[in-house]
Amino acid sequence: MLYYLFDYLETHFNFPGAGLFQFITFRAATAFILALLVSSIFGKRIINFLRKQQVGESIRDLGLEGQIQKAGTPTMGGIIIIFSTLIPVLLLTKLTNIYIIILLITTIWMGLIGFLDDYIKVFKKDKSGLQGKFKILGQVGLGLIVGSILYFNDNVTIKEQLPIAQQIVQEGGKRQVFGEAHKSTKTTVPFFKNNELDYSSFLSFLGEGHEKYGWIVFIFITIFIIAAFSNGANLTDGIDGLATGSSAIIVVVLAIFAWVSGNIIFSDYLDVMYIPNSGEMTVYILAFAGALIGFLWYNTYPAQVFMGDTGSLTIGGIIAVIAISIRKELLLPILAGIFVIENLSVILQVSYFKYTRKKYGEGRRIFKMSPLHHHYQKSGYHESKIVVRFWIVGILLAVFTIVTLKLR
Repeated sequence: MLYYLFDYLETHFNFPGAGLFQFITFRAATAFILALLVSSIFGKRIINFLRKQQVGESIRDLGLEGQIQKAGTPTMGGIIIIFSTLIPVLLLTKLTNIYIIILLITTIWMGLIGFLDDYIKVFKKDKSGLQGKFKILGQVGLGLIVGSILYFNDNVTIKEQLPIAQQIVQEGGKRQVFGEAHKSTKTTVPFFKNNELDYSSFLSFLGEGHEKYGWIVFIFITIFIIAAFSNGANLTDGIDGLATGSSAIIVVVLAIFAWVSGNIIFSDYLDVMYIPNSGEMTVYILAFAGALIGFLWYNTYPAQVFMGDTGSLTIGGIIAVIAISIRKELLLPILAGIFVIENLSVILQVSYFKYTRKKYGEGRRIFKMSPLHHHYQKSGYHESKIVVRFWIVGILLAVFTIVTLKLR
């Protein structure tokens, strides 16, 4: 809303300083600071409200050190993250931008699923929460909506670099590097020639004209990634600050990618896929990062509040949708490697237990406990040490992800 106000003041009255709001970098930095302040200042009030309403976490005794002491800690703190993200976004972004609309839908959609899950756990005293099939149904529904919008909406396009021989020198000596905006099912993938992969190529066996069915593959991939990474964030949220800090690292890298992808000069210079209008997401992403860091103030050991599924499912969903929107979703297994490892540890543990129980008559385990962070807790590591070391790994993965963009 402030964006439109200052745009009007700049256009009609040449109001001093109003032009700053035309710059994505200025609005993104402002959104980050505002989200950080909102989550830090109002976070305490929300925590006190949750405590008064007795919205406390019920803890199962898994034999982990310090676990029982956490019983009664306020949960559903994901409300702080959502609230602190949406305020700067509504004030500082172009609300008509299709990518902002998609992220707003994602935040509210996944927030409602997570809230319903937490509500059942806390107020209905059902520790299982929302049934898994309904969570999956919600994730599939969001994947269908996001995938359909990204493919069929006319405002979602890419521009591809022209071969050197076809680049046009315009008046003033400037080059026209990119061709016309067009729909595409191409995405960014490391280690491939030109770092690009077209999803429609998976349907080449259909023969001539297979490209028009590429949207089927694209939507399927969108559904899978949203489900995988929202569940991955959910599993990672097992000890104080782990999911929040890891997510903040991922989100900052995605902000860099979004800004470069939406900037015609830097996308040309760095040879990155140019996606018109996607730079506006930088404002949203940095607001989200500010909200996460502000929430981390209360979520670090010993946590004063847990995010609950309200936060973890929303975080995973937003990260997945941002990556898909800027065509970097195939970099997520590296960038969000912490989520992937946590997910895999559970899958391997359960699969191996079932296999050995069937073969030997008793189930055996790979890890002392899954997800992986609980394995290290069982091994005697303090959770603060586990969290910081996971953050360090997350930072290394973030740096490597950026490097992969230049690996051909």
